[in-house]
Amino acid sequence: MELTYDELRRIYRLEKNTSKLVEVDEDFINNLEQFIENEKKRYLSSLKNFSSSDARQFSNMKRLVEEIFLLREKKLLNKALIATHTKEFTLDNLASQEKETFRKMLDVLNSHSAIYENLFGEKDVESQNVALEILKDVPTFVGNDMKEYGPFKEGQKVELPSKVAKLFITRKLATEA
Repeated sequence: MELTYDELRRIYRLEKNTSKLVEVDEDFINNLEQFIENEKKRYLSSLKNFSSSDARQFSNMKRLVEEIFLLREKKLLNKALIATHTKEFTLDNLASQEKETFRKMLDVLNSHSAIYENLFGEKDVESQNVALEILKDVPTFVGNDMKEYGPFKEGQKVELPSKVAKLFITRKLATEA
């Protein structure tokens, strides 16, 4: 989808007025990059005409994009903080670059949480591995810990985190080995 000033203003209004991330296309940032590039060209050509309105418009657009990014960054960080504690999240409404950022935030926050758990000698039972025998072929997938697993072949013996192992067992994809 091609971005316009109106669409950017709409996204900004929604981001400002809701605590959840506003739905954007997965390629939102790529589209934004193209939009800014076009506006930059228009702005630079307007400098030859000494157009203060074009300069002001470009400055306003830059400020608008910055505000959208700041709002989305805060929401992304909050989403990662909540996911660290609840271990539940979705990647809905995130651009592809934001998904990668979210995964990295989650890794950092999970590592930080592990420091606390280790202070008291608490071991995360869910992070312990369980030996399984795969009953059906399973394609590659991303677990709730944001790590990639698979592909697995029928008869293969693997060790998976207990939460993933429970899922495999309940769905009759594996048995404990």
